[in-house]
Amino acid sequence: MVYREAFQVQSNDKICTFHNVTQQVRDIVKKTGMQNGTVVVYSHHTTCAVITQECAFDMSMTGLETLQQDLVDVFEKLVPTCSREGIYLHPGPKALAFAAEHGEDARGCHNTDAHLISSILGRSETLVVADGEVDLGEFGFVYFVDFDKTRARKRTVQVVAMGE
Repeated sequence: MVYREAFQVQSNDKICTFHNVTQQVRDIVKKTGMQNGTVVVYSHHTTCAVITQECAFDMSMTGLETLQQDLVDVFEKLVPTCSREGIYLHPGPKALAFAAEHGEDARGCHNTDAHLISSILGRSETLVVADGEVDLGEFGFVYFVDFDKTRARKRTVQVVAMGE
């Protein structure tokens, strides 16, 4: 059996957005009736990532959980925010022209940091389904993370369940 479903989340601007999609993933697996197999949570957006992590309970002043803020802070040191032209080679003149032709402003194109972080973390997670339940361990959650801080927008979370 293979089942696919997608749903949308709304990302913020000016800050990375962490969406806890654990319950939606569990609900999709339940809907399939699958007992054993795998479920893939995937983003086709190249500035987003899917990760598993535990809930930190405490919140930072930015509104992120402290563990999420720590992840953002670590990446800020490794891959600084693209806050102005010239920090990265991307976007070049051809990319900016292409974006302008498709209604995107120059600020929206300067999201190189988000593209790099997404490629490091990966855009999917594959989870085991055992006895009809998503096996995340005792403290695991699934997060869809939008690292693009240039503007708010809707993002699509894709889920594919495979098994019996």
